[in-house]
Amino acid sequence: MSIFLSFFDLFFPDLCKSCENPLNIGEKVICTECRHKLPQTNFHLIKNNPIEKIFYGRAKVQFASSFLFFHKNSLTQSLVHNLKYRGHQEIGKMLGHWYGSILASIEILSSVDFIVAVPLHNKRENKRGYNQVDAFGRALAEELKAEYSKDNLLRITKSETQTKKKRFARWKNVEEIFHIQNIDIFEGKHLLLIDDVITTGATLEACCHELEKSRGVRISIVTMAMTS
Repeated sequence: MSIFLSFFDLFFPDLCKSCENPLNIGEKVICTECRHKLPQTNFHLIKNNPIEKIFYGRAKVQFASSFLFFHKNSLTQSLVHNLKYRGHQEIGKMLGHWYGSILASIEILSSVDFIVAVPLHNKRENKRGYNQVDAFGRALAEELKAEYSKDNLLRITKSETQTKKKRFARWKNVEEIFHIQNIDIFEGKHLLLIDDVITTGATLEACCHELEKSRGVRISIVTMAMTS
């Protein structure tokens, strides 16, 4: 069997999900070179960082950060594209464990009770087969010793694509499309709201406003990447 697998790997090697070069022995999901080249923001170390500033005057957020910078035609874009459109959920899992192990040292996140992903409309999720943030969220939950909440925050209206919309148009597009099924579940809890890429923050802001219907809730925000 091992000889067969070695023969198979010779002609059909696993490829790095970022640069698409063959992975070496011991490498998983992305190669060592890409791992070192991925542009980390290190915003978790910065008070009043650019992600936190996005929500000033818009939503009360305890902590906010993003793992990677997202640029057009970049390694990060390739990763997100492979996760979102090619079904490579192992990317989300890898990023979740990687960033989660870093965030586990942040004191304010030690009190997180639930990880909550920005939901997809059920028709879109059924068509794609998954929410691209689920694997990321479950891995974060493991690292932060929190519970992953999948079905309490729902998207009840299918929004138009956010691409190329200006900030106000994006906000109007998501203003009333989320709904909490049971507000009591999140009452008095610290929630870590997550998404893949943040641009204007309109979608996350709309989620925050809905989550704030749970009395005494506290909200922090983490995304895989941010556009610049």
